[in-house]
Amino acid sequence: MRTHYPRTPHLPWSPGATTDDVRVTGLCGFRGREVVVTEKLDGENTTLYADGVHARSPDSAPHPSRTWVKALQGRIGHAIPTGRRVCGENMYARHSIAYEDLDSYFYGFSVWEADGRCLDWDETVSCLRALGIPVPRVLWRGTFDERALRALGVDRDRQEGYVVRTVEGFADDDFARRVAKWVRPHHVRTGTHWMHAAVVANGLGPQAPLWAVRAGADADAQALAAALDVPGGDADALGRLAVGQLGDVRLSGVLAALLHGSRRSWLAPKLAPALGMPLARRVADLVGLHPALHRPYPDEERRAGLVRLSYAADLGVLHAVARATARDDEARDQVEWSALHAQDAGPLAGLREQFAGLDTDTSVRCLAEAREACALGRIRTAGEAVAATWRWRSGAFPKLIQMVGPSGSGKSTFARELAGVDTLICLDELRAARGSRADQRANADVLRTGLDRLDTALAAGGTVVWDATSLNQQQRSLVRSVARRRDALVTHAVMLVDEDELTRRNAGRGHPVPPGVLAAQLHRFAPPYPGQAHRTWYIGASGTIEEEA
Repeated sequence: MRTHYPRTPHLPWSPGATTDDVRVTGLCGFRGREVVVTEKLDGENTTLYADGVHARSPDSAPHPSRTWVKALQGRIGHAIPTGRRVCGENMYARHSIAYEDLDSYFYGFSVWEADGRCLDWDETVSCLRALGIPVPRVLWRGTFDERALRALGVDRDRQEGYVVRTVEGFADDDFARRVAKWVRPHHVRTGTHWMHAAVVANGLGPQAPLWAVRAGADADAQALAAALDVPGGDADALGRLAVGQLGDVRLSGVLAALLHGSRRSWLAPKLAPALGMPLARRVADLVGLHPALHRPYPDEERRAGLVRLSYAADLGVLHAVARATARDDEARDQVEWSALHAQDAGPLAGLREQFAGLDTDTSVRCLAEAREACALGRIRTAGEAVAATWRWRSGAFPKLIQMVGPSGSGKSTFARELAGVDTLICLDELRAARGSRADQRANADVLRTGLDRLDTALAAGGTVVWDATSLNQQQRSLVRSVARRRDALVTHAVMLVDEDELTRRNAGRGHPVPPGVLAAQLHRFAPPYPGQAHRTWYIGASGTIEEEA
C-alpha cells in the first residue's frame, strides 16, 4: 500500500513558517525524551518500497529529477521487506540551495513498518546503512532542551534548517507530536519553481563513490582509490567480483578485491579516516585472510577453520574476494570446495544473549569459550553454550591485556591510562633497569624476566598489562602460553596508526627508535585477527578503543 508522507509541523520559533504551514500545538511530545536533530535538506520528499517509489504524493507525476532515485530503488528494492517504506530526500535536482559535496543523491530520514510504526532512530540508521543510504548530518542529540535547540547555529545561506524527532520510535498517529522542523526565513529564493525549470544536478562529494557501492552501483576503481587516497589497486579483480549484499558488507568486499595486494597492517589505519575503524579493519582482514582459501586444507579441520574465520570476516564475502583474486584453476577449485563447506559453518546465532546477565569480562570470556567449543564441534546450539562454559561463569580468573603495535603507536600511554590494572610489565623498563632501554643485546634475558613476572602476577589474580610490541603471532604466542597456563582472560589491545603518523611521533619521542628499526617493525607487523584472543580492542590514532571484536 502506498502512503502519503505527512506534513511536518514547524517549531514555534521557526521563522520560515507561512500562513499555509502547520505548527506544533505544543512541545509535550518532546519534553523529557531523547531527541535527535538533523540538518533539513533542500530536496524532494520521496518514499521507496520493495516494488516502487514515489514523491510525497503517491500519484506524483514523472519528472527528470526522479530518474536517479528510481534507479536506486531498482538496485536496493529487493532488500526492502514487503510492507516497509523508506522515506527520505531526493537531492538530485538543485532547488533553492546549491549542494556541492553530497554523499548521495538520496538521504533517508525515517523507516516505517507495515503497521504504521516509525523505527527508532538508531535502528533507522542501521537499516538505512545496510541498504547503502546515508542519513542527514546530526547537529545535536540529547534530552529535549528548547534553549539548546534555539541556540543551534544554522548557516542560513547553505542550510534550509533542521528537523527534530524523538530517538524512540512512534506510531503514525503520533507523528505531529514527535517530529517538527525549523526552516530559515524566506527559504524559497528563486523566481521559478524548480519543477518548471531546467534540471541542474547538485554536486557529489568525495564520499559519494563509497555510498554508491554500498547502494549496489557498479564500482569505479579510480573514484574509489581517489576517495580513499590509496594507489589504484587491481581493477581486473574488482571486475570479477560478485557480491550480492548491500551496505558495508558489499563495500568491504569491493575494497578488499580492489586492494588485495596491499599490506594488511598498512591498510586498516590508512582506510580508517574515511571508513571508520570497524569497516577499515574488516577490509584489511579480508585482504589478509582470502589467500588462505586458495591453498589446500585438511578436510577434517576445515569446518573449525571456517568457523574461526567467520569471527573476522563474512564468509560469503571472503569467498567472493578469493574467487575474484584466484590466479589459476587450482586456486579457484580450492575456493569452491571451501565454499561448499562454508554452508555448514559460521558462528552460532543467539550466543551473546546466553550471557547477557553476566558482568562484561565474564560475558566476554564465556562467549569466546563457547565460540571455540562451536568451532571444535563440541556444541551445536546456543543453548548448549551455558553448560559448556560453567567453569568461567563465576568470573574467578585472572585477566591479561597484551599491547600490540610498533614503536610510537601509543601502547604505553594507553596502558598507563587503563583503570583497574594491578601489574604492568613493560619490557622497555626492564631493559632500562639493566642499563639502557635501547640495548637490544639482552633481549632473551629481558623476555625471560618479563615472562616470569607475568606468570607470578597472573597466578596472584587480578589484571596484568603486557607492554611490548608483540608484532607477530610468534611473539604473542609466548605470552599467550603463560596466560593459558594460568587460565587468564586475554585481551589484545591492537594499535593501528598510519605509518606517516608513526614516523612523526617517533621523531618527537624522548627515546626515538632509529628509522630503520621502525621500518623493520612495520614490515614485520602482523596484527592479530578477532578470535585469536578472547577479546580484541582496535585502537586508532585517537588513542581510544574504536572497535571491540
